[in-house]
Amino acid sequence: MDRDGPTWCGLLVEEENGLGRPSAAGASSTVRRNIGCIPMQRTAHRAPARRTGHAGGGAVTRKRPSSSVEVARLAGVSQSAVSRTFTPGGIVSPATRAKVLAAAETLGYRPNLLSRSLMTGRSDIVAVAVGGLSNPFHVMALESFTAGLQRAGRQVMLVQVEDELALGSAVKLLTGYQVDAILSSLPVTEPDVAQALSQFGVPVVTVNSPITTEWVRTVATDDAWAGAEMARLLHARGARSFGYVAGRSGTMAQERREAGFRDGLHELGIDGFARAQGDHLHGGGYDAVRTLYAAGKGPDALFCLNDLTAMGAIDALRNEFGLRCPEDVLVAGYDNIAASAWAPYGLTTVDVGLAAVAAEAFVMIEAGASGPREVLVRPTLVERASTAGRNEAARAAPGMGARSDLQATAPSRARARGG
Repeated sequence: MDRDGPTWCGLLVEEENGLGRPSAAGASSTVRRNIGCIPMQRTAHRAPARRTGHAGGGAVTRKRPSSSVEVARLAGVSQSAVSRTFTPGGIVSPATRAKVLAAAETLGYRPNLLSRSLMTGRSDIVAVAVGGLSNPFHVMALESFTAGLQRAGRQVMLVQVEDELALGSAVKLLTGYQVDAILSSLPVTEPDVAQALSQFGVPVVTVNSPITTEWVRTVATDDAWAGAEMARLLHARGARSFGYVAGRSGTMAQERREAGFRDGLHELGIDGFARAQGDHLHGGGYDAVRTLYAAGKGPDALFCLNDLTAMGAIDALRNEFGLRCPEDVLVAGYDNIAASAWAPYGLTTVDVGLAAVAAEAFVMIEAGASGPREVLVRPTLVERASTAGRNEAARAAPGMGARSDLQATAPSRARARGG
């Protein structure tokens, strides 16, 4: 039995009265939610071309797919040479490769990836677990991950989860498929989630996870360094009182960014700062500023957990208190999402360097259970109008290393932890 080329099939769940069950084709009066997709294969019996009816009452002819044997016969090579030609890293001479590809093009042949996985024990499918897509950072990470995986010849299976706490539930979905690895920009913050993922027995690579295991690894950005650098930058631009808008507690990004900011201020002889709780989103930043400035006076400068929070903070300063940024309050964020450069904000931020994060994640996938449990990459400060100094002297303060609205360069690898 041969198979046609790859077809993307969505995995659907119907929601009815709050309950989910597998979707049936053609079902109606239910709400469908796409929770993932995987490159599947349509099967076709090796039989003479047959005619089948269609809705218009006529008939169409369906041609059976070509096989590797037929490609080998037309190219005048062995079947194993055809297999090596379509196997990444396969050894075959340029002349043979050219003949095989020409024959495949003539016959419309496409290799059967599922059959290959049965022989090699590898599916070349990497599950990418996505969630929190209301935050553009996770969309950026998804784009970076999928582009890199496809360049490496990997197939991508998307699995949507609500948040990092739901990563463990993805295991139930993934056990039905032979995936080579799991990749996610969401952190693992709970031990039971890490245990469930580890039991899957394939590399699980996340971003900024405080918990790692033999199988669960993480690529982390040097958030403590960035927090300290942001404290020094804001101080150099003229700020003398400071505030921090936090994210959800328990996440490594939150804890390290705030700790770095605190340490940076301490080095400058400043041992306290105002603090308000956010939620990683625009609304959380907006509400945090209403709390910080409720008495009519607040910090000279704000460092926010991420860009969405900082953008909400700027909007609240303007709309609720009539304060200007940067003339009255300096504001900085983190992530360097596209909107941070938009004219209403001109937000100073930290570029994570997703290309470097993705590259390190791919190395971890290939390493399997060996190699370090954590790799740290150095992000880059990107200074824009939201932290412009109050005078030329402050604006020209030396030694900051931040750049005015320059495209961030790829961060360098700092160190690896634990094997």
